Amino acid sequence: MNIQAIDTRHGTANQHSFSNGNCLPYTGVPFGMNFYAPQTTDQKGSWWFHPEDRTFQGYRVTHQPSPWMGDFSHLLMTPVSGSLSELSLFHAQSSYRPEESLFSPVEINLTQLRYQITSQLIPSMYGGILTIDYQQKDNHLLLTLPGRYQVKQLDDHQVAVKVINYSGCEDPDFSFYFVLHFEQPLTKWFAPSSGEDGKILLSFGNIAQQVVHFSSSFISEKQAQLNLAREISLRSTEMLQQGIADWHNYFDRLKVTHENPEHTKTFYHTLYRTFLFPQTFYELDENQQPIHYDTFSQTVRPGVLYTNNGFWDTYKTVYPLFSLIAQEKYEEMLEGFLNSYNETGFLPKWLSPDERGLMPGTLIDAVIADAAVKKIRPDLMPQFLEAMKKGATQQSERENYGRQGTLDYLKYGYVPSTYHESVNHTLDYAYSDFCISQVAKTLNDSETATFYRQQALNYQQLFNPETGFMQAKDTEGNFRPDFLDIRWGKDYAEGSAWQSSFAVYQDFAGLIKLYGSELAFEKKLIQLCNQAPNFNVEGYGFEIHEMSEMAAIDFGQLAISNQPSFHYPFLFSYIGKPEMAQPLLKQLMQTFDASPTGYPGDEDNGSMSAWYIFNSLGFYPVTPGAGEYVIGMPLVQTAEVKLSNGKQLTIQTSPNKVQQQFIHEIQLNQEKHTAPYFTHQELLNGGTLDYQLGIVPNPQTTAERPFSLRYGKIIKERCS
Repeated sequence: MNIQAIDTRHGTANQHSFSNGNCLPYTGVPFGMNFYAPQTTDQKGSWWFHPEDRTFQGYRVTHQPSPWMGDFSHLLMTPVSGSLSELSLFHAQSSYRPEESLFSPVEINLTQLRYQITSQLIPSMYGGILTIDYQQKDNHLLLTLPGRYQVKQLDDHQVAVKVINYSGCEDPDFSFYFVLHFEQPLTKWFAPSSGEDGKILLSFGNIAQQVVHFSSSFISEKQAQLNLAREISLRSTEMLQQGIADWHNYFDRLKVTHENPEHTKTFYHTLYRTFLFPQTFYELDENQQPIHYDTFSQTVRPGVLYTNNGFWDTYKTVYPLFSLIAQEKYEEMLEGFLNSYNETGFLPKWLSPDERGLMPGTLIDAVIADAAVKKIRPDLMPQFLEAMKKGATQQSERENYGRQGTLDYLKYGYVPSTYHESVNHTLDYAYSDFCISQVAKTLNDSETATFYRQQALNYQQLFNPETGFMQAKDTEGNFRPDFLDIRWGKDYAEGSAWQSSFAVYQDFAGLIKLYGSELAFEKKLIQLCNQAPNFNVEGYGFEIHEMSEMAAIDFGQLAISNQPSFHYPFLFSYIGKPEMAQPLLKQLMQTFDASPTGYPGDEDNGSMSAWYIFNSLGFYPVTPGAGEYVIGMPLVQTAEVKLSNGKQLTIQTSPNKVQQQFIHEIQLNQEKHTAPYFTHQELLNGGTLDYQLGIVPNPQTTAERPFSLRYGKIIKERCS
C-alpha cells in the first residue's frame, strides 16, 4: 500500500473513559524524534485531538507516547491572518473540514476556513517544512509555548525557541530547542522574551506565502541550528519524497492481500503504527557521530538513545516482529537501551523521556532474551546479563528504577501482598528470571542459567489449587481472604485474576500440572471464554476504561483489549487442541479495522498493532526468549515477508473466506508441518508456507507442544 493512502486518524476517536486505540494522528518519519499533528482542543488534557472535532488550533509538535503518559517538549504553530482580539488559542482557532483534509504519515494538508489559509506540513527526522498559503492581509504565525519558555530573534529570518515542559523527568530543566527559518522576513521585531505559558505572534505583513523550515534538538540551540542547516536547502517536494522512501523502506518488507480488501487496509494501518515507537532520542554532531542528552547526569553523551516505550506492552509483539523484518533497527535500539543502563544504573522499564518506572516487572528482560536466543547483538549480551542480574538482586534507592519488592521476592519466592499489584510483579519476575537464564545459556554460563531457571518457577508459589487462580499471599504465606475472581486491581494490574493468572509464558506445561490435568486446564480455559465479561471495581473504586473495553467486545474474560490477554487463545495449543482457538482468533481479528475506532483497546506503542500483524500471518510469539512462534489462524490470503537476512517467506492461504474457520493442513517448503509452532530459524530460512483451511476442525494427534520449562518439581525441592 502507498504510504500516502494511510489515514493517521486510525484509532484516534477516544476519550478518557473509553479507548479505541488512544492513538494520535502522527505525521513523521519512522521512529522520528518529533511527531506532528493537528490540535483540535486544549480543554481535554492529553486528549487534544478528536477526528470528529471541526476546530483547528494549530500544528502540535509532540512527543506523547500515550495520553496516560502525557506529552513532553511540545509546542503549537498556528497560521493566522488579521488582528486578534486576545492572544489566545480560543481567539485564534478556526474551523476546518476534516473530510477535506489530508492526514498522512508523510504530510498534513488542511484549510482554516476562518482565514482561508491552506497549509502543508512535511516532516523529517529532526524537523520539517511548513508551507503556508495566505489569502488575506496582515499575516502571522502564532507560537503557543506551554511551560517555561524563551524566545529570541536571531535575525529577520530566524527565531530560536526553548521550552521546558514534561510530565516527568530527572532533569528539572530538561529543554527542547526549536529553530524556525522563514523564507519571507519577519516584519515585526521583538525583544528576547521569556516566561511561562506564552504566546508569541510572528508577523510577516501582506505576503501570499511563507515557507518555514524548522528543526529541533534536545541538546542545544547550536545543535538545532546544525540539524536545520542539513535540511535548509530542501524543498518540500524533496522532503516529501524522502519521507515516502523512509516509510516504504519498512512498508515494503510486508506485502499482503486478503479476500476482504478492508483487511488489507487494516493490516497496513497497523503496520504504520508499529514503526512509530520507540522514538529516536539521539542526534548527529558535526562529524555525523551520534550524541544524546542524558537527563540523569544532565550532560551530553556519545551514542544512540531511544525513548517513548513501555516494555510491559511492547516486549510481547513489537520486538519479536522487529527480529524478523527490522533486525538492523532492533540492534541499534538494544545499544540505546544499554546506554540507558550505563547512565542510570538500571535497565529501563518505561521511558518518556527518561525512566518513569510504571507498570509491574522489568520486561525489557524479554526484549534482551529474545535477541540473545536469535543471535541479535551477541556482543552486548555479557553486559546485558550483568545488568539483568543487578535488576534481579539489587533494590534501587529510587522507586522508579528496577524491580519493586526485590529483596522480599528473593526472601519469600514471591512479592507479598503488601505491595500493590503483587501477583503481577511475582509472575513477571519469574518470567524475567527465565529470560536471565536464557541469556546466560547463550553465554555458556551454566551456573547462572541453572539458578535462574529454578527461580523462573516461583510462579507456583501463588497458585491456589482450590480456586485455580494466582492469588496474593502475605509474608506468612496466607492467601488474601475474601477472594473474588472478577475483582480488578489491588493485587492485579489492569485486570482481575482472570486476566493475570495465565502469565506463565516460560512454563505452561508446569501450569497445566498445577491444574492436575490437561482436561482440567481445558475446562478452565472454556470457563474463561464462555462467561459474561463481568467485573468488580472494588480494587480501583471506580470503573477504569480497560473494564469498559473488555465488556464492550463481549469475549468473556478474554480481554484482547489489553496486553495481558494477548496470548490467551494460544493456550489451547499447550493441551494439543489448537483448533479450539482458530475460530476465536479469526473473530478477534474482526474487532480491528482501519477507522478512527480501529482498535479494541489501547494500542500502546505498536504492541496491539504488532499483535494483529502476527496473527494475520498465522503465528504468534507467545514466549519471547524461547525462539518460537505458536501457530494460530491466518487472515491473509497471500503475504511476501522480506526477512532481515535478505531471504523471503511467501505465505499462501487457501481457501480463506469467512466460512473457513479452521486450519486443515500446513506445509512448510512443500513438507507437511505437524508441530504447533514454528522456530525462528525455520521462518528465517524463508521459502513457502502454505495454510490449507477448512470449515470443520481437523484435530492433529501430535505429542509436540510449544516451549515450556517442564521442571515442575524443582521449586518444591528447593523450598522444602
